[in-house]
Amino acid sequence: MATLNLIQAINLAIDEQLGRNDKVVVYGEDVGVEGGVFRATQGLQKKYGKDRVFDAPIAESSIVGTAIGMAMNGMRPIVEIQFDGFVFPAYNQIVTQLARTRNRSRGNYTNPVVIRIPVGGGIKGLEHHSESLETYLGHIPGIKVVMPSTPYDAKGLLAAALESKDPVIFLEPKRIYRSGKQEVPEEHYTIEIGKAKVLKEGTDITVVGWGAQLREIQAAVKEVEAEGISVEVIDLRTINPIDTETIVESVKKTGRFLVVHEAMRTYGPGAELIAQVNEKAFLHLEAPATRLTGFDIVIPLARGEHHHMINKDQIVAEIKKIVAY
Repeated sequence: MATLNLIQAINLAIDEQLGRNDKVVVYGEDVGVEGGVFRATQGLQKKYGKDRVFDAPIAESSIVGTAIGMAMNGMRPIVEIQFDGFVFPAYNQIVTQLARTRNRSRGNYTNPVVIRIPVGGGIKGLEHHSESLETYLGHIPGIKVVMPSTPYDAKGLLAAALESKDPVIFLEPKRIYRSGKQEVPEEHYTIEIGKAKVLKEGTDITVVGWGAQLREIQAAVKEVEAEGISVEVIDLRTINPIDTETIVESVKKTGRFLVVHEAMRTYGPGAELIAQVNEKAFLHLEAPATRLTGFDIVIPLARGEHHHMINKDQIVAEIKKIVAY
């Protein structure tokens, strides 16, 4: 076991794949010499050379477009979009090409590309540096979308993404890159994409979140449980495909549901999860299925972004409100 933070676990997963498969290449803006803005690829160019870990021009559409061509010809590209808000120039390639290759070729070609994107607020970034992209990306047929919340999950889910036959967008919650460490196996392992994890069992309410939001949820749960409220906590892990079964079975047990996410409210992931709960567990509900989300606004700049973020106290208040309904 190694004791790693989330960014170190990601680095280890990429290192492992580079060593296991000589078809793997890694590139993006400042990914080679500098090891990326957040140092996710630090030391890998020195270890594997400039032909396998290299810097790309500042052109996201080109980064993703070349990865599509590489993957269709037998390579396994891992590309980094430097910040979440920079992905939009590549959205055309992702939606119209990357996601549709298998369908368009009637299964003759796949596109095993992994796109890594640091996401979310919490680092006091500028505009286009703090976006929550779950809705934009989770809506695309043909793309798997993953967001880990712990170093252990980050390594296992990234390993699974890098071995998938289809494209995976790997969202990395940047504000927890270095906030806390965990024991992570140094040997190879994978975590199934599309499978949520029950972090804690409970009987009074089901609370679902993912990524950095799990930290706030767990802090809130600790407080309400001291007052006698039993909470079941689920880490969604995968935005698409959604593990509806795990969530529905939990809600059938607890009778109450809360989903918490940083992404904007309208058409956000919480709306889809509530729809699934209402369709499959409505008769078990003892209170309305509820969402606690970011606002429908452009993410505020550095000094104001905390107003957009969901904090422990808000979650505590919402849990108490639902349980008392």
